[in-house]
Amino acid sequence: MATMMAPVSAMEAQPQAVSSTEREVLRCDHCKLVQFRTSADTCRRCKKSLLPELPTVQPAISLVPEPAPKSAEGGLQVASAVRDLRHVRNLSQRQLAARMNVPRTYISKIENGKAMPTLSSLDRLARALQVDISALLRDAPTRHQDETAVLMADPFLAEIAKYSAHLNSTQKSIFLNHVREIAQGRTRRTA
Repeated sequence: MATMMAPVSAMEAQPQAVSSTEREVLRCDHCKLVQFRTSADTCRRCKKSLLPELPTVQPAISLVPEPAPKSAEGGLQVASAVRDLRHVRNLSQRQLAARMNVPRTYISKIENGKAMPTLSSLDRLARALQVDISALLRDAPTRHQDETAVLMADPFLAEIAKYSAHLNSTQKSIFLNHVREIAQGRTRRTA
């Protein structure tokens, strides 16, 4: 028994090429909109990605904490020292920059930890702030302890410090104004 086969045309025998007008149909995982794939691969309604999300890899748990980088720590100590000393000297960044003969932005970068001054810049900074270089390299608590020790070495200031703890803010303000007037050489007239 022989079966007859129907003739196949040459066009049917070749696999059909996908035309450029046919596009992939997708469903958005977020808003469930069925749509054609866009060139940006984003949903037309919710604008979220139509690409499959890759699973997030959880970071490995570390049993030993990583040590903090010491170079950034050192930079921040110099930065805070310059900022603190500049404020104590009542200088703006522009005034300090003029004393050092550098742009103001350089002082800003040093204070924000974005630039680390060279040894020669540290020397010029120290001279401009009227301190020694070691004051710029010490940490803030040590620097404050040293400044307090220098102030308390003066017997007059040590005696005033004993009484200042008992003053309220108004009394401290009045006292400070009197001291400023005396320092400027003005005498206060009482009527």
